[in-house]
Amino acid sequence: MSLRLEALEIAKDNAVMVALDCEVAPGEVLSIMGPSGCGKSTLLAALIGALPPAFRATGRVFLYGREITHLPTHARRLGILFQDDILFPHLSVGANLGFGLPHGVPDRKARIAEALREAGLEGMEARDPATLSGGQRARVALMRTLLAEPRALLLDEPFSRLDADRRAQMRHFVFQRARSRGLPVVLVTHDREDADAAGGRILSVRGAPL
Repeated sequence: MSLRLEALEIAKDNAVMVALDCEVAPGEVLSIMGPSGCGKSTLLAALIGALPPAFRATGRVFLYGREITHLPTHARRLGILFQDDILFPHLSVGANLGFGLPHGVPDRKARIAEALREAGLEGMEARDPATLSGGQRARVALMRTLLAEPRALLLDEPFSRLDADRRAQMRHFVFQRARSRGLPVVLVTHDREDADAAGGRILSVRGAPL
């Protein structure tokens, strides 16, 4: 079972920007490449159910055999990482991680501590996110997403704001954890190094003018 995009088209003003018919297996990374403005991020918005009103989507989306095309965003079980880490500045690192946990989950403190250990940030529950490096913040954002127990992971150029060394480290960190959890992954990027590091299929989109 997998993430299945069935005859999915994203259009604006009757011009098709993105057209995909493909399947992403558990642990596989599908890289979507193309220039800025070609509709890559709009595709992810459509997958999570947050397509801007100016765009139109047709086709169907299935996740592990269940159609999620018309489900509200919170019910789709899709995790997403953006270019910015979007950590809450008024919350500690631990509280940011706790935000990703479903309500009523037992052993919240233990699960947060384990996530920090996995991210190499053990003991940083009380830290202010503003005191973390860019790479540390990116790891916290990923672990928060994974604590929400998504069934697939969407990546919207999450490495683009990191320097070269941190970028390579973060690529490995993200892809390794997605594979170990058996998550289908869709990565949108304009950087061929990101796609090559992912090690999966690469699809190119050119899009219609915005």
